[in-house]
Amino acid sequence: MGLIENIKENAKKELRTIVLPESEDERVLKATQIVLEEKTAKIILIGNEEKIKADAAACGASIDGATIIDPKSFDKIEKYVDELVELRKQKGLSKEEATQIMSTEPRFFGCMMVRLGDADGLVAGSNSPTADVLRAAIQVIKTAPGINTVSSTFIMETADGKFGDNGLILFADCAVNPEPNAEQLADIASATASTATSVVGLEPRVAMLSFSTKGSAKHPLVDKVQYACDILEERNVNFLFDGEMQADAAIVEAIGASKAPGSKVAGRANVLVFPDLQSGNIGYKLVQRFAGAAAHGPIVQGLNKPVNDLSRGCSVEDISNLVAITATQS
Repeated sequence: MGLIENIKENAKKELRTIVLPESEDERVLKATQIVLEEKTAKIILIGNEEKIKADAAACGASIDGATIIDPKSFDKIEKYVDELVELRKQKGLSKEEATQIMSTEPRFFGCMMVRLGDADGLVAGSNSPTADVLRAAIQVIKTAPGINTVSSTFIMETADGKFGDNGLILFADCAVNPEPNAEQLADIASATASTATSVVGLEPRVAMLSFSTKGSAKHPLVDKVQYACDILEERNVNFLFDGEMQADAAIVEAIGASKAPGSKVAGRANVLVFPDLQSGNIGYKLVQRFAGAAAHGPIVQGLNKPVNDLSRGCSVEDISNLVAITATQS
């Protein structure tokens, strides 16, 4: 059984409620049908019920069983508005402005559903930029306790099973933070370790990547990764980590033993934390194309409750898979 199949089986054990705010996208409606048929989550669609049902019929999607909520007639809208005013009071948000946002911005409305416990998670982005999804999530749901950095990870699944745990290895951050500092790298490591455990079921072994292994090179960029490791040490985190470390030392056992003897991570890492977005984004795409690896994600992490972002070029299957992943995060 592959990774996604395992995740879906786990999602079925305790059905979570996931909001899909972009109901105007027919891919979302078709994915809703798949999720309901596979019984991996309960679905809430945001928008006008009559239009959503007409759009679903027009594209041949059966959405029977989904809950449809129109913010303009929602009986808890005042509570949502008041909560947003309280959250944004330091920015001077008025009740009138909050009412406008809650009534017309489905991503903000959906995130408020998650914040207040009316849903367990949200998936969006098929019809909006990543910035719009993350803005709503960060302003409404906020970051998890002890974490100040929202980041992302890809679960890379390779067919030959040589690296990571039977071919499963997490890459972070590949989509959010262009130039993370040491504190942010430490946050990314902690969040990705948590994702490895909660979503993939792995015992994380985190390699903090660099172009140097254990002081083999001297440079401020190396210093940053070393400092991130110091921060993780100070935090007394509950997962294995090591660094700074070159990629080959992280994943190839013989090279790890040579370059970092005695390390509990070198040569067997299943989480790779890249030093910046350029290296992370390039790295996952090279592995995806050269090795034919499946890249599941990006999975957003570091938030207080799960929200995940889709590519605007996503497929129906991508959406239904990400719903299952989001359900397991919650």
